Amino acid sequence: MRRSTLLLSLAGLLVVGALALDALTKLNAPRNHPPTHVASAPLPAPGTGPDQSHTVVQPGEAPIHLVLPVGVGQPASGKAGPLELTGKLSGAYVRAGPGEAFAWFELSARKPETVQRVPVNLALVVDRSGSMMGGKLEDAKRAAQALVRQLNAGDRLALVHYGSNVTTLPSVVIDEQTRASLLQAISRIEVEGATNISGGLQAAAEAVRPYTREYRVTRTILLSDGQPTEGLVSNTGLFSEVGRMRELGITVSALGVGEGFNDVLMRGMAERGGGFSGFISDSAELASIFTRELEQAASTVARNVNLVLTLPPGVSSVEVMGLPSTRQGNTVRVPLYDLTGGQSARVVAKVTLDAPASGAEMSVLAASLDYVDVTADLPSQVLLTLSAKVTDSEQVVHANLDRDVRVHAIRALGTQQLHAAAEEMKSGNRQGAIDLLTNARRLFGSSASALAGEIADVDAAQAAYGKAHDEGDVRREMLQLKRKTMKSFGQNNSY
Repeated sequence: MRRSTLLLSLAGLLVVGALALDALTKLNAPRNHPPTHVASAPLPAPGTGPDQSHTVVQPGEAPIHLVLPVGVGQPASGKAGPLELTGKLSGAYVRAGPGEAFAWFELSARKPETVQRVPVNLALVVDRSGSMMGGKLEDAKRAAQALVRQLNAGDRLALVHYGSNVTTLPSVVIDEQTRASLLQAISRIEVEGATNISGGLQAAAEAVRPYTREYRVTRTILLSDGQPTEGLVSNTGLFSEVGRMRELGITVSALGVGEGFNDVLMRGMAERGGGFSGFISDSAELASIFTRELEQAASTVARNVNLVLTLPPGVSSVEVMGLPSTRQGNTVRVPLYDLTGGQSARVVAKVTLDAPASGAEMSVLAASLDYVDVTADLPSQVLLTLSAKVTDSEQVVHANLDRDVRVHAIRALGTQQLHAAAEEMKSGNRQGAIDLLTNARRLFGSSASALAGEIADVDAAQAAYGKAHDEGDVRREMLQLKRKTMKSFGQNNSY
């Protein structure tokens, strides 16, 4: 009897210990990684639990066919500018009490009747650290010279190149004499030292800043093949530096070349700088990308673009999917990239709310698209408010869900899994990456007819990743997957 009691006591202690260890493991787990598995949560019973019916697709659920009207933003001045803002919610109704909904916004730049090339104020910032030795630096120099040859008389260019120290050729107005001087200066760039990205950015800002009022478009094009090793070396510090440049009216594009650059850093700088990013495996492509950067800058119709979301009473948080955002009080600011005529950007956000009593109408999000109209050289604003009715009936909520916004929401949720899979690839966690790819495919599969392209992308990524034999193969697949996530999140500012 005593022996049985002792064994039962030991077993009980082992169970308690295991539960405690499991809880401690979960408590100490990294919080910036999404879960490896996404469970299919059942729909809550009417009137119980937070309402997730806007996002959760149940097995056997009847397809949603309803397409709600699109809300069209109105210019604050009453006069239409180059940018249009449209959007809508994932449903016409939300259930009373705690729940969530999705909001979709589309920003589009109207094509001007006559395309006008805008004189540009540029800084080209070239990495000449030791890792650029050989073909990469030679290709970068040829691309820089090709850019100089394409500049129009009256444009400005400052040339900055950096290793451990930074060399600056001050901004000059392009004419035949300055063009020849720049071509010669580029030919003399030689490999030296470490990687001082912040020094290069700071020198570029100083070079172009005096002319930001004279020129309606100012842009810095940064090129690097490595990790920052001198000056500011943290992502956070460099993001802040780029944010300050953008506040001064300087757009920043960040191009990574080769296989050693920090992809998170380069993409993050472009996101916060309002420019373009590039993950360039072959340095021979630099000439065409520099040309596209010049074309983008010279045809800009809207710069310093921000989508500002104001949370009304009853809305506690907004998660902007796949994009950096900052919150101050009840305002969430999403920096976006400069736009040329015909370009667009999509923003999907998950809204956490606590809806009031049934029968009321609830303002869910107030959106303001803020930008500088390049042609008029004036700040502009487009306003749009998204509202929903409140009901106690889950059937009413489901009957009034929007087909298209739900697809956007599922795409965004699946793309989060793809991005996390790419990070697991980078860290060497093969099983974690495979699990996340499987999660993404499951999410996309819940709207298979609309997301067939995304499913094909996952299948291709899984096949390529399965065939990867070394770190170089894995990194190439990781970067390819990240390129796909940028597009899937609705961003069109990458090469």
